[in-house]
Order: sequence, then structure tokens, then C-alpha cells
Amino acid sequence: MNFHGTDVRQKALTLLRGGAKNADVARQLKVPTGTVGYWRHVDRAKRGECPDKPVPLCPRCDGRELDERAYAYLLGLYLGDGHIIQYSQHRVPSLMITCDNTWPGLMDACEQTMRAVFPDNSVCRVQRIGCQNVKVYSKHLWCMFPQHGPGMKHTRPIVLEPWQQKIVDTHPWELIRGLIHSDGCRCINWTEKIIGGELKRYEYARYFFTNLSADIIQLFTNTLDTVGVEWRRANAKNISVAKRASVALMDAHIGPKY
Repeated sequence: MNFHGTDVRQKALTLLRGGAKNADVARQLKVPTGTVGYWRHVDRAKRGECPDKPVPLCPRCDGRELDERAYAYLLGLYLGDGHIIQYSQHRVPSLMITCDNTWPGLMDACEQTMRAVFPDNSVCRVQRIGCQNVKVYSKHLWCMFPQHGPGMKHTRPIVLEPWQQKIVDTHPWELIRGLIHSDGCRCINWTEKIIGGELKRYEYARYFFTNLSADIIQLFTNTLDTVGVEWRRANAKNISVAKRASVALMDAHIGPKY
């Protein structure tokens, strides 16, 4: 990303306040038009000329009220299929959750949750081959998701901040739901047994959660423990819930994707 000095920005503001157009200022100072537009918007907001478009507040920085139930679900989605990016042409980073086209209900739930957690910020969907990226733009994404960092999640420690853990302790099922909806599934397994000389087929429901991060796996299983769900480790990256009572408990709070 190209950063411009305060002298360039001040020259641009002087021209803009004098009535110059964004495009003319951009050409004169060799600055992207979008950057000039952003400078103009921030300058007008600081001077109270944009009262109908207040700068979005952050629950962590400004004490804005946070929908904690929605945040716990979004945290689960982020830890599973989400990442925060900032392209060079955008001054505001975005949180992107990738949802397979097979699950339109999940896309709707993800978008609604983003709007609940970031009510004053821009949310959109971007169609890709076989999936959609549900995105929210905010300068405070790193405040809300301090687990962000360089590289893939399984290559770095993933530890919740005390304020995040408090939310998870209050809304454990929402975190579990977000993790299952991102990196988990509900499936039907079957087996065959010979009973009384007759081969019979038995089907039973099971939940799986798969993640390469040992820390995220630990967070998932710890939270399952707090709600009384029995689980077992299928292997290093797969957690299975197959006991009938535990599956019924998961069905009551999670259910299959849709």
C-alpha cells in the first residue's frame, strides 16, 4: 500500500476546501482518486459536515454496545472459514467468510450476523466459482478479532482474549454453532449387523469437526465439555460426536447446515 505524507494530504484538503473536484486534485498531486475522496470525507466528518453519516464506533475502542450472542457465532465462523485482508486499493480492511453455494441459509445467517455485530459498517457478498464471500468492512476488525496475524491459523497460536472467553462462556452454543457451520458437518453413518441370521442395516447421526489448528480444536472441545457434549478424537484434526444423547443435544442447538 502507498502511504502519502501529511504535506500531500494537507495540500489536497486545501484544494478541496477551495472547491476543487476530487479528480482534479488527484491528477494534480498524483494521488488515487479514491484516496482523495476518503480524505475529503474524513475532513468533512471532522468538521461536522456529515452528521447523517457518523464514523462507525467500535465496542472495544469506543464502548459501543455489542451483540455478544451474534459475536460468539461470528467468532466461530471466523476461526473456521474466515480471514481478514486489506487490499492495496482499499483503506479499510475486510473480514471475509467463504460459504459454499450448497448452503444458502448459512450465507444468510452469516450476513445477518455481520450486520448485528457491525451495524454501522458495509456488508456485501461476492460471488465466486462454487461459493460466495460474505464480507464486512471495518477499521476495527483487528480490535474485534485479535487472533488475526500473518500466515494460516494453524501456523500460529490461537488464544482467546479474556473478554472473548467471557462472551464464549456466556454463549457457548453460539461459538459451537459457528465452528460447526464453518468447519463441521452433521452426517448419517450406517453399519450392518447379522442378527438372527438376518443382515440388518442401522443408521445413526453424527457430528464431525475438522480443523488443522490444535488450538482451535482445543477451544472447540473445551466448549463442548462446558455444555455436556461427549466427544472423541477421530484423529489429530477430527473431532466426532456420536453418542445418541450428545447428538440429540447438538441437534437441539445446532442442527444440519441448510
